[in-house]
Amino acid sequence: MREKVEAALDKIRPALEADGGNIELIDVTDGVVKVKLTGACAGCPMSTMTLKNGIERILKQQIPEIKEVIAA
Repeated sequence: MREKVEAALDKIRPALEADGGNIELIDVTDGVVKVKLTGACAGCPMSTMTLKNGIERILKQQIPEIKEVIAA
């Protein structure tokens, strides 16, 4: 499962990097993915929206077993 999540995150990373940020996978447990937004994304007021409406939505589409994506 971790490998699938990493592969999906690799597809998302270029968009985050274009804005000076990145994402780090912390853990995957029972369908819950823990990530850490880094760089410009870490302090961005839109980071919660990016996490839920962007990253979580894309990961759930690509990996149906995922229940939730949370910030670590």
